[in-house]
Amino acid sequence: MFELSKRSIGKTKVEIDVLGLGCAPLGGNFVDLSYNQAAEIIKFALDSGIKYFDTAPWYGFGRSERVVGDQLRNSQFVISSKVGRILKPGAVDNPSNYGMVDPLPFHPIYDYSYDGIMRSFEDGLQRLGLEHIDILLVHDIGEFQHGEENKRYFKDLSETGYKAMDELRNNDVVKAIGLGVNENQVCLDALEIGNWDVFLLAGRYTLLEQTPLDSLFPKCKNAGTSIICGGPFNSGVLVDREMWNYANAPKNVVDKVKSLKKIAENYNIPLPAAALQFPLFNEIITSVIPGARSKNEFEQILQWFKLKIPFDFWKELRAKELIHHEAPIDKI
Repeated sequence: MFELSKRSIGKTKVEIDVLGLGCAPLGGNFVDLSYNQAAEIIKFALDSGIKYFDTAPWYGFGRSERVVGDQLRNSQFVISSKVGRILKPGAVDNPSNYGMVDPLPFHPIYDYSYDGIMRSFEDGLQRLGLEHIDILLVHDIGEFQHGEENKRYFKDLSETGYKAMDELRNNDVVKAIGLGVNENQVCLDALEIGNWDVFLLAGRYTLLEQTPLDSLFPKCKNAGTSIICGGPFNSGVLVDREMWNYANAPKNVVDKVKSLKKIAENYNIPLPAAALQFPLFNEIITSVIPGARSKNEFEQILQWFKLKIPFDFWKELRAKELIHHEAPIDKI
């Protein structure tokens, strides 16, 4: 059993493990994974002491929710899930266009309105087969996902959708609310329309990129909003895969990863271990939630997470300007 410390979500009483399991791969996102293989990962995580899990309707159009709920039922856990998409009957023509392998026969419809969020929340509970979701996140709103159409979606969220989220929290139906997104700007925009407990921010505060330090994190700190670090491996480029931001990594990103890796090798450190541990030096980060495509991958993640990394390694990254000069590099 792996002993994990916990940190609080915003100003709430919700505490989660500093290491959780991101469950996108368990729905077949960018990977061919059977139900039994997904279940094995969750069981191993539970047996290892992990109690925080993040899922969403998007992951396999309900596949991830089903296997996550089945394995967590009757266990002790904290779960976050998401709203913003309603799953309608009818399979998509080409799942690979959505980054899915063998999804359930549904297609997603974006809806960030009051009614859409309430329906998405209730549908999610039924697919999970659970009586509660602890942390509810508005999923994939922002220009990164929607382009110009985001103006309409964000208007829906600001005018009626946030009211639904706030009601669910105020009525103790959920314990915390936030966003689950890939970009800084929409989090800044969201801070202007409501009080959010947490932002699950994927890929923006990692060993490769620390852009939130300039504006987002200071404003989150003032608002009492914490951060869950999604995508600590930046879609895979920090674990020797070619993907970055869900696409092939450009040359400048590949070159920076090579520079990081060279220094890590000089200290005999696996770069993914540094990628996992780095975000948690910042006190605003509540948890890091890598995804795993197999039980063996998650076992490796646990080993990386426990590895002792010398302080001189972090100092060298800063001295060579490979990380932001204001990024914390010592344990809290």
